[in-house]
Amino acid sequence: MNATPATLVPELEWKLPSRGPVGMYALIGAESAIFTIFVVAYLFYIGKSLSGPVPSEVLSPPILYTVCLLSSSLSIHFAAKSLRGGKVRSFAARWFLTIILGAIFLYGTASEWQRLIYKDGLTITTNLFGTTYYSLVGLHGFHVIVGLLALSTVMAFTIFGVVKTEHAERIDVLSLYWHFVDAVWIVVFTVVYVIGR
Repeated sequence: MNATPATLVPELEWKLPSRGPVGMYALIGAESAIFTIFVVAYLFYIGKSLSGPVPSEVLSPPILYTVCLLSSSLSIHFAAKSLRGGKVRSFAARWFLTIILGAIFLYGTASEWQRLIYKDGLTITTNLFGTTYYSLVGLHGFHVIVGLLALSTVMAFTIFGVVKTEHAERIDVLSLYWHFVDAVWIVVFTVVYVIGR
């Protein structure tokens, strides 16, 4: 019986993953843990305020602003796709649209806070609901502000012609952060405006 020679298996080369996505996923993991703590605190203290106002009296779901924020995930996705395809102008337009949609959402949050504080008398020190509401929604708002600052910086570089197709991976990393901010809002919206009311 003749022995057949062993089939040669090519050696697979293992490469380290890119630092940008790994770093962003690590940041998202850490931030997710922080948001989890705030969400659990909000859920734990629902209905435990000894004085008003209570959520059902003062909260109304910000549907329009939520649609704007979630739509910005689509615009940033297509912006990154445009840059990977070498279409810098299309990237710039879609990136700018993402900034506008994020800013509209932030305006909605600020408007709601202004109404809650000055019309309904709900501050962070009013009761447990006020404390947990402003902490959770404020934490998310802070992340939106950070994201908008980063997006605006990229927009400025784009206007000055610095952003090129070779920067697509970095844009993808930043878009991961923005998708995270949008995904967290789905959780916050559900907890605050659906379960918590």
